[in-house]
Amino acid sequence: MSYFIAFYDNALADKKAEYNTVIKWSRNLKQRFVKGLREYFDSDRITKFTYRPYCPYYIYYSDVFIDENGLMEKVFERGDNTVICFTNPGSQKPFMSLASNQMPDLHLVGAGAGTQCLPLYRYGESGDRVENITDWSLTQFQKHYKDKKISKKNIFPYVYAILHHPAYRSKYEINLKREFPRVPFYEDFWKWAEWGKKLMDLHLNYESIQPYPLERVNIERSTANITRLMARKEKGEIEIDTQTTLRGVPAEAWEYRLGTYSALEWILERYKEKKPKDPTIVEKFNTYKFADYKEQVIDLLNRVCTVSVETMRIVKEMPK
Repeated sequence: MSYFIAFYDNALADKKAEYNTVIKWSRNLKQRFVKGLREYFDSDRITKFTYRPYCPYYIYYSDVFIDENGLMEKVFERGDNTVICFTNPGSQKPFMSLASNQMPDLHLVGAGAGTQCLPLYRYGESGDRVENITDWSLTQFQKHYKDKKISKKNIFPYVYAILHHPAYRSKYEINLKREFPRVPFYEDFWKWAEWGKKLMDLHLNYESIQPYPLERVNIERSTANITRLMARKEKGEIEIDTQTTLRGVPAEAWEYRLGTYSALEWILERYKEKKPKDPTIVEKFNTYKFADYKEQVIDLLNRVCTVSVETMRIVKEMPK
């Protein structure tokens, strides 16, 4: 990022930009260049980012160099918030929902799948934190269930549970492809809120959850170790590379899907070595080697396996 900014600043100083060289000049960046907008590198702008499910990344948050910031600055202004992400109406991908306490990517489950976010809080122009669930909504819930103990913080996980309900997704499949999800009043509010809280705890805290006891099988080979990162669902195995395989993946772990991939498959897809398309990145910054992250990825797979199994256990408790 510092390289990107330095190149932009030099072009700004010369008042001349070669739009077809070195850095990627988007439409908005060209407009900001013409206006003379500048921003100096600041490491405090680097923050954790939910780029794809269960694949922690970092982003450089910028008013100049991010093409479209959207409303995320009003959601994560102080970094303390939780959002329920779900598939945007009109998406080409199957409906999914995932809670995050980090800024999410617009295409959380891949290209062709926009993402909407429901935050627990938002921030006003004065910087004050405001509850995003309205007083009107709270009144509707309390009236329907005849229960004044219901709070906005209870409604949030209730909604999360509803969005995971297989029968809800099936019944309203066509509606979810064309309009914002509607929230029904199901029997036993507190049970649904409890399911939603358990799901949120799993999905938000996946990096610290108890790892699933997958069996690790190592085979010493004289030939060079080749990265695989392949799911062998019928065998309950994950082939890490030509030396290491994880065995004992429960069948239900593959059932927890977000878009076209299961949670485990997202990890396998994101950590593969790929040659970047951008020539500048290839020349100067293409240093990623899976071998450097192998143990970290194996640990992550074990933890997300627990998340997947527990998620499906809770979902299958919901009425059919």
